[in-house]
Amino acid sequence: MIPAVDLKGGKVVRLVQGRKDKVTIELEDPIEVAKMWIKKGARVLHVIDLDGAFEGRLFHEDVILEIARIAETQAGGGIRDLKIAERLLNSGVERVIFGTLAVRDVRSVKTFAKKYPNRVMIAVDSKKGKVVVEGWVRKTELTPIEVAKLYEDCEVSLLYTNVDVEGLVSGVELEKIREVVESTSLPVYVAGGISSPDDVRAIKKCGAVGVIIGSALYTGKVRLEDLLGEEE
Repeated sequence: MIPAVDLKGGKVVRLVQGRKDKVTIELEDPIEVAKMWIKKGARVLHVIDLDGAFEGRLFHEDVILEIARIAETQAGGGIRDLKIAERLLNSGVERVIFGTLAVRDVRSVKTFAKKYPNRVMIAVDSKKGKVVVEGWVRKTELTPIEVAKLYEDCEVSLLYTNVDVEGLVSGVELEKIREVVESTSLPVYVAGGISSPDDVRAIKKCGAVGVIIGSALYTGKVRLEDLLGEEE
């Protein structure tokens, strides 16, 4: 159970379907938000630089590294330079997340992943059945399963996000999740649409190893303490 800490303009925000003009939640202090989730029992935080995702370069590296000093952190959003990814890993970030670069330069990302086993996560962001990149605004012709298979020979994890339901807190599409999980031997984390503890349980039954939860936590539809209590 991993809380999402999405950064935009120096604040923690939640967006609807990744649209930067549709902000539903805005909190001033990312470090205090991170500390709040740790206090509630989070063992890992999922930190995304949304400005970076849209613009193709990191905007919040200092905030990411500060969070990484107080919690195990997986970070992504605009990491399209392997030197920056390496710097993050060497500065305390546990895992880096590649999305656009993982599609645009498969060979380089695979080489990097083999240098840093189990410290790379591949973001598989799906919109209407096709993988989207560059802050979810550019559609590719690849399916989530096709991207997953590209990395089968690496020690990486996958993050499958269904953009169609992301931020809506309207429930998950289990068949799509199951298809991805069953198509790969890699560990799969799931994000997008989670609206209740039942969604979390259903995702677990599909075989996913973890869930990234954002809007449902921030709106109070689910409580992290309750979810973690079920794990014990």
